[in-house]
Amino acid sequence: MTLRLLIVLIPLFFIISCTNDPGKELKSDSTVQRIDLKGTWKLISGTKLSKGLTTHTDYTKNQQMIKIINDTHFAFLKHNLQPDAEGKNNFDAGGGKYELKGDQYTEHLEYYNDRNWEGKSFTFKVYIKKDTLVQTGIEKIESEGIEQTITEKYLRTDH
Repeated sequence: MTLRLLIVLIPLFFIISCTNDPGKELKSDSTVQRIDLKGTWKLISGTKLSKGLTTHTDYTKNQQMIKIINDTHFAFLKHNLQPDAEGKNNFDAGGGKYELKGDQYTEHLEYYNDRNWEGKSFTFKVYIKKDTLVQTGIEKIESEGIEQTITEKYLRTDH
């Protein structure tokens, strides 16, 4: 009887000791954790570093921008809150497909009002803390002499 019990318990012990706790794995390794970008996000601030000059923009004051992300595509819409001297609100929009691999989010810009930006891809490192999405990456458009590092903070608006 004791031998039979050992024959059953020893393999059971090895099976239990070799099994990972999936909850622990998600907490300890951020690359395993899935980032849920889907939803509507309001841009609240942006920082741009270009040619040694840092510019900070508060998007809660004179302009508004939202980004909408579904399973396969993203779109952004931006406009000034007050019209300019000519009565225009300087509307800006773009979008396309995206990929998300771990914390690497790549936008493939298919539609934009400036054709020099269309067809370009931009990769960002992203993370979400509570209801805030932060993305940091490089925008580079050689034909326009643009190479800048941007960090944007978005607030989730659909929860």
